[in-house]
Amino acid sequence: MEDATLRQNTLTSSTGLAPASSLLGLRLGPVRSLARRALLRKFESIVEGELHLSDGHEERVFGAGTARFPVRATVRVRQPSFWTRVAFGGSIGAAESYIDGEWTADDLTSVMRIFVRNRDALTGMERGLGGVLVPLQVAWHRLRDNTRRGSRRNIAAHYDLGNEFYATFLDPTMMYSAALFEREDSTLEEAQVAKLERLCLKLDLRSSDHLLEIGTGWGGLALHAAREYGCRVTTTTISREQHDLACRRVADAGLQDRVRVLFEDYRDLTGEYDKLVSVEMIEAVGHRWYDRFFGTCSRLLKPDGLMALQAIVIDDRHYDEAVHGVDFIQRHVFPGSTIPSVGAITSCVARVTDLHLVHHEDLTPHYARTLALWRERFLANLDRCRELGFDDRFTRLWEYYLCYCEGGFAERQIGSVQMLYAKPRNRREPVLGALDRPA
Repeated sequence: MEDATLRQNTLTSSTGLAPASSLLGLRLGPVRSLARRALLRKFESIVEGELHLSDGHEERVFGAGTARFPVRATVRVRQPSFWTRVAFGGSIGAAESYIDGEWTADDLTSVMRIFVRNRDALTGMERGLGGVLVPLQVAWHRLRDNTRRGSRRNIAAHYDLGNEFYATFLDPTMMYSAALFEREDSTLEEAQVAKLERLCLKLDLRSSDHLLEIGTGWGGLALHAAREYGCRVTTTTISREQHDLACRRVADAGLQDRVRVLFEDYRDLTGEYDKLVSVEMIEAVGHRWYDRFFGTCSRLLKPDGLMALQAIVIDDRHYDEAVHGVDFIQRHVFPGSTIPSVGAITSCVARVTDLHLVHHEDLTPHYARTLALWRERFLANLDRCRELGFDDRFTRLWEYYLCYCEGGFAERQIGSVQMLYAKPRNRREPVLGALDRPA
């Protein structure tokens, strides 16, 4: 219990969990009335979906459900400070207010979907009164730059909460990335294995290959590649918790002769590899470091090498806005993170490497389903979280995080892609439809 509490306190200090918007939880009646009026005016711009808002005095309905978007949700305001924190704190203030129990929802994911569909209403919360804290949030985020030291601090804040915590919602593969549901009745574990298999097949993985993985996670992909394809795998992470568990899993599987787990920053890697894979690690790189990341990947590959990248991406039209802003995840869940766009990745790869894109696949709907299953598992295991030392405020934060992401993927505000890059001398056959294992 003491170790879990220490990890939770570490997250608090590392991510600035103390809510910035609490500075604006003002109790002055006129200020609160101003905030309430301003926020209700913003909600009046909701035209898709149906949002019911109740504050104990009255219930207001914004928008209307339609056959095209029959999404409905009810928000109940439990504390009057909700109005000032959301009006002045914007979307981050809304998250912090939820974490503190100032409002609840009957369907939090639907609330997220409604605001994504009505982007003008959500964006409007960041302007006017909601712009008060933006400079402070941006300044805070810039202090979390992904230098070598900064990256270790940022990764520890997110991943070193403890392997037992992540086991409360991940499946036995311990894959913390979009799964691939090949059948309607696929279990989460089956879908994660299908994702791993698809990445290996796209890489045309052979027993003679030496595969480099940047971003070990808890070792799921390395284990699958070595066990199913007989190749050598070198994998690296800068999360101490992930590294230690991955090493144990490799030893338990008897694959020490094929899998080597490093505790090294990608910038310090050396050697030459046949294939390279990175699954949802690019989000932790930070946009200022994309050139370094992709340049390193290209340098580590043989002249006929292949690189498979699975990434969370944002629409190119919103990339600049995201780079220069700060969202709830950057503020409270994953400090130093940046979601790239396909365009940002493509232009960077073209500028600093000799890699060329040979295949691109969209997995976005699969991520929404993955997150829904994670959320269900997480909420079913709240008692286990409490046993591990995590309080209700922490679990509300993670519930909000999972719903926030699920709503974003469901409405395609963010996406998930697999991109396959080849070095100039590679002659990989085109990836078409169903993939078969190499002979």
